[in-house]
Amino acid sequence: MASTASSNGGFCTRFKPHILMVLAQIGYTFLYFITEASFNHGMNPNVYITYRHIVSGVVMFPFAYFLERKQRPKLTIALFVEIFILSLLGVGLALNMYFVSMRYTSPTFVSSMVNTIASLTFIIAVVLRLEVLDIRNPRGIAKVLGTLVSLAGVTTMTLYRGPIMKQLWHPLIHIQGTTGNNHESWLKGSILTVASCITWSIWYIMQAFTLKRYPAQLSLTTWMSFVGAAQSAVFTATVQHKRAAWTIGFDIDFWSIVYGGIVVSGLIIFFQLWCTEEKGPVFVTMFNPLSTILVAILAYFVLGEKLYLGSILGAVIVIIGLYLLLWGKEEDQQVHSKEEEQSRVAYDEQKELTIQVVTSTESKVSAGGP
Repeated sequence: MASTASSNGGFCTRFKPHILMVLAQIGYTFLYFITEASFNHGMNPNVYITYRHIVSGVVMFPFAYFLERKQRPKLTIALFVEIFILSLLGVGLALNMYFVSMRYTSPTFVSSMVNTIASLTFIIAVVLRLEVLDIRNPRGIAKVLGTLVSLAGVTTMTLYRGPIMKQLWHPLIHIQGTTGNNHESWLKGSILTVASCITWSIWYIMQAFTLKRYPAQLSLTTWMSFVGAAQSAVFTATVQHKRAAWTIGFDIDFWSIVYGGIVVSGLIIFFQLWCTEEKGPVFVTMFNPLSTILVAILAYFVLGEKLYLGSILGAVIVIIGLYLLLWGKEEDQQVHSKEEEQSRVAYDEQKELTIQVVTSTESKVSAGGP
């Protein structure tokens, strides 16, 4: 019994980042449909982002303040500027473009395009030497192939539709859509989606640098929420002059803000920061395809949205690519652990040798030797 509990504990410890990222993608899956319902109800996306991050900051503040009092570094002006830029990338720019694009396209399309973030992040990480890439090693080849295969799967889901899969039953839930069907609206939404993906890739990379100088994930999440809310409020005030847009009732708008603030901008961002510090930004972004698959499944079985053969083929290809890259990253982790162990052993041996030399010298001095 004890050995079973120990093995389960070891499994959870080893795969904790994987479990957290799967939970994060499940959380993102529900976000797509809750926000779509809220926007179709009349909620302004920019107002939604502002309120959502206010809720996130208020909820995360007490946890950050009390749990990270001893490990939170001093906030300098330079560090605050860095957090300001980080918030601008991840909230002010990326999220505003992202949610506005959803009004012109669809949750399935947006969730598919988000998968390009992994490939973009991998390329930037390799250029900045945040990601080790050795194509002479099988693990290096696996990471490259995994990225390319995943990108091929995303491309398949985006460009190839194929025949429509037969609907098995009537949809359980119906969300009245108001997304633009004309070419101009779809093109506008596509451009905004691509722009948000590029911004998000830079945001993920910058997180890795900021966490080295500010290794307090709860506090960083709180700061990004408050600063991002302020940035979004300023932007919204310049484009939205109707006071009624800021008024919400106790309906889907309220619950979408609460869910987005507590679960997504609070809990999930904390998960991502922790996993970024442990595994790197590429590891975090490679789980995005799971959300696409879950969105397609939920849209088909629950909401009655059309499911095409291309989406199924693309999903299978994406899973294969994800497995290849995770295998390569797992090998990286094992090599890194071995290097740390070797460094620790070498340090202990050097320390022991130094102690022996000092002890020998002190013995000679006490005996009157030279």
